[in-house]
Amino acid sequence: MATESIALRPVESTFWQGVRLGLPVVVASAPFAILFGAIAVDNGFTVPEAVLMSALIYGGASQMVGIELFGQNIAPWLVVVSIFAVNFRHVLYSASIGRRLAHWPLWQQAVGYFVLTDPQFAEAERKAESGEKVGFVWYMGMGLAIYLCWVIESGLGALFGKLIPDTHAIGIDFLLPIYFLGLVMSFRKRPLWLPVVLVSGVVSVIAYKTIGSPWHVSVGAAAGIVLGALVAPTNGRHAAK
Repeated sequence: MATESIALRPVESTFWQGVRLGLPVVVASAPFAILFGAIAVDNGFTVPEAVLMSALIYGGASQMVGIELFGQNIAPWLVVVSIFAVNFRHVLYSASIGRRLAHWPLWQQAVGYFVLTDPQFAEAERKAESGEKVGFVWYMGMGLAIYLCWVIESGLGALFGKLIPDTHAIGIDFLLPIYFLGLVMSFRKRPLWLPVVLVSGVVSVIAYKTIGSPWHVSVGAAAGIVLGALVAPTNGRHAAK
């Protein structure tokens, strides 16, 4: 029994390492999850429906867009396409992180892709670049912490939304941008980091002013990807020389 207990400790420790990495994300995203739940109920959703939407779609911007479109006279296929476009960056994340998860069984990869978020992607990339293997237990420690809290907080927002003060007034909504800024800065040693960040940022601002939110997120990301794709081969040839 003692041997079994000792054998389990590394796995448990790895899981809780992931959970600890997920806690700042939980705190930063809480106002948005609660706000979603409150807005969902205001737009005619029941509390179970709001919770189910968070559990199945699991994407803040996509859920907000969905709420806005569901109440309008819009074809269902257009709602689906709109949600897909807003969350398109996750397709890019999946393509990039796939090589980090290739050693997992298929069912674990499927679960891993489902809980994949911006911070989850960044932490997994950072772990892999430091020479460590991205393990399923560690990955799910972070992923489950964020996912479960997002769903629970959405339910709390749906139940008690009327009692929640304006997050803009008290500045809580600024926590998530600060967290994402920290994630972006952690990749500053990568080649082309500054040009990609600048191009993505400028294009996002232009798209925000012309197309509107939340489309500017995907448009800015696409601009950075195009720049990286165009310039990276040149750098590769120089490196080869």
